[in-house]
Amino acid sequence: MKTRSKRYKSAVTNKNSTDSYSTAEAVEILNKFETVKFDESVEISISLGVDPKQSSQAVRGTVNLPHGSGKEVKVLVFTETPEDAVAAGADYAGLEDLVKKVKDGWVGFDVALSTSGAMKEVRSVARVLGPRGLMPTPKAGTVTDDIAAAIKEVKAGRVEFKMDKTGAMSVLVGKRSFQPEQLVENTKAALDAVSSARPDGFKGKFIKRVHISSTMSPSVLLSVE
Repeated sequence: MKTRSKRYKSAVTNKNSTDSYSTAEAVEILNKFETVKFDESVEISISLGVDPKQSSQAVRGTVNLPHGSGKEVKVLVFTETPEDAVAAGADYAGLEDLVKKVKDGWVGFDVALSTSGAMKEVRSVARVLGPRGLMPTPKAGTVTDDIAAAIKEVKAGRVEFKMDKTGAMSVLVGKRSFQPEQLVENTKAALDAVSSARPDGFKGKFIKRVHISSTMSPSVLLSVE
């Protein structure tokens, strides 16, 4: 325990610590950092071993966090029957009217869902939604004809993850106000989901490094063996 406490002290006082920790240890260290006046988001940052230039090695998916994300999610649904989507909990629903708003630059939502029938028109705003990670896709589960179920999952804590051009990604796993065990379980669920998204045929170390941090805190390196 003495050695462990020294490592803890080092991590808390040295923002450039290169020591790695189990998920539970890392969350405990994270909670020792100073807090700010708002409830910070907690994310894991993942460096992948894939070649981001190879489209066959693209990594994308979703995870249903067991304790939710702690974030109030604004959901937009592109659909021919907006009244059904609103009744299911959508914040915004429609088709031609919303496509026009998005074309004009409006992106006041966190997740966009679409029915398969609406996608023909939704593709016209791909240049607006794509760079922001908001474009509905079947692979991410955001193109579906079971809109009610999709809205429920998103509102309950389904989080989408997507690799960027450098082979890295960030995944939201909760808030600083969460209990430590909730952050641990959410983090493990997120890492399991990313591991399951490993491209077929990929050889080598898939997950190279993982750090956990909150909005204003230093990051803590996780052991990923």
